[in-house]
Amino acid sequence: MEKSALYQLIRTFSPVEIRDVRRFLQSPFYNQRADLCALFDILAAAQQAPAKEAVWLKLQPAARYEEQKMRLLMSYLNRLLEQYLAVKEMCADPLRNQLSTAIAFRKRGLQEHFERQRREMDKSLQTQPLRHSEFHQLQFQLYWETHQQVYAQDPTAVSMLRHAAAAADTWYYSWKLRLICLLTAHNIVYPADWQPDWDEEFIARAEKKAKAEMLPALRLYLFCYQMLRFPDEEAHFHNFKTALAEDAPCFPPDEMHSLYILAINYCIRKLNAGDAHYFAAALDLYKAALAQDYLLENGVLSRFTYHNVVAAGLHVGELDWVRSFINEYGRRLEKKYRESSFSFNLARLEYASKRYDYVLELLQQANYRDPLLNLAAKTLLLKTYYEIGAHDSLQSHLDAMRNYIRRKRILGYHRTNYLTIIRYAEKLMRLNPNDKKAVQAFVETLEKEPVLTEKSFFLKAAHVLY
Repeated sequence: MEKSALYQLIRTFSPVEIRDVRRFLQSPFYNQRADLCALFDILAAAQQAPAKEAVWLKLQPAARYEEQKMRLLMSYLNRLLEQYLAVKEMCADPLRNQLSTAIAFRKRGLQEHFERQRREMDKSLQTQPLRHSEFHQLQFQLYWETHQQVYAQDPTAVSMLRHAAAAADTWYYSWKLRLICLLTAHNIVYPADWQPDWDEEFIARAEKKAKAEMLPALRLYLFCYQMLRFPDEEAHFHNFKTALAEDAPCFPPDEMHSLYILAINYCIRKLNAGDAHYFAAALDLYKAALAQDYLLENGVLSRFTYHNVVAAGLHVGELDWVRSFINEYGRRLEKKYRESSFSFNLARLEYASKRYDYVLELLQQANYRDPLLNLAAKTLLLKTYYEIGAHDSLQSHLDAMRNYIRRKRILGYHRTNYLTIIRYAEKLMRLNPNDKKAVQAFVETLEKEPVLTEKSFFLKAAHVLY
C-alpha cells in the first residue's frame, strides 16, 4: 500500500488536517459510508504502510479478503480526499468564494441577491492591498458576470463589457510578463536555443500600456524583464530594486519571494563577473526580503541563502549585523543542517573579526557531513592556520585535505578549485619575503589563475610580504 496514491496523500496531512478530514468524511453531504471513515482512521494512524489484507481484516474481520472491493474502497476514499483538498483551496480565498456566490445568484435569476453580492465583492476587492495579476483576473470575472446580469435586462448596455475587456488585457499582460521574466532568467542559467527576441513586440505593447496606466503588475515585471534582458545597463536593476520596495504591498509573499530571488541572482551574477560593489546591493535586498519574511518557505530559511547573506554582510563589513543574523536565523534553518551551518558561519564571522582561537574551536568541534561545506570549513581552517603562523599544523592540514579530496569522487569541478587552493597555500608557505622577484612572480601567476575562489586571500597574503 505504500506506493498507493491514497496512502501517499494521507502521509502529507498535518494533525490539524487529519482532524478536519475526519469531520469532512463525517458530513452526510459529502459521504454516507462509515467504512470510508474507518479506512481513513486506520491509514492515518499507521506508522508505516500496512498491507491491504491487514487493513481489510480490521474493516471486515468476518469477511474473506477481496482485492477488487479493497481497491474500490481505496479509490472512493481517495476521491473524497481530493474533494476535501479542492474545498479547502476554494475556502482559503474569500474573494473567489464571493465570486462563486454571485455566479450562483445570477444563474438562479436572483437579481437583488446578485447585486448585493457584487457590491460586497467589489468593495472587498478594492479595499484589499493586492494589485497582482490575480487581482485583475478577479476584476475581469466580476465585470463579466455583471455584464451578463445587466445584458439580460438591457441588451444595449455594454459598459461592463468594456471594463471587462480592459481588465482582461491587464490580466493577460501581467501574467505573460511574469512568464517571460521566468523564461529569461531560466535561459540565463541554462542557455538553450530559445532567445527572447520573439517577445519584443509584446514588450513594446506592454510598455505602452504601463506608461498609460502605471499599474504595479505591469511596471514591476517590465523593470524585471529589462534588468534580465539588458544586464549591462545598471539603471534597469536600480529601477527594479526601487519598484520592489515601493510595490511590495501589492503582491503576495510567494510572488515577492520569486521577485527578490530574481534581483538577488542578478547581483550574484555580477559578483561572479568580478563586480564587488554588488555585495552591498545584494545585502540591501536580503535585508529588505528578510524583514518581510519573503525568503522563508514554510517558516524555513534555505541554508544556501543563510550562507550567501553571511558572505554579503562580511564583505560589506557589517559584522554586528551579521552576528545578529547568524543567531536569529540559525533557528530557522532546516533541522538537519542547523548545527553545521550555524557553526561554520559563526566561524566565518570570527575569522573576519580576527578572533582566530574561536575559529579553531568552532571548526574543530563541528561535524560537516556535506562534502562542499566540509571543504569550505577546511579552507577557512587553512586560512586561520596561516594567519596565526602555525605552519606545521597548516602543512598537516593540507595533506589531510588533499587526501580527503582524492577520496571524494563526487566533487566534480570543485575538485580542481580546492586542489589549486592547496597548491597555492603550499607555495605561499615556501615564499621567501626577502625575495621580491619570487613574490612578484607568485602574484602574477595568481592573477592569471582561471579557477580559484580564494584568489583574494592569496593576493592579500602576498602583498603583505612585499
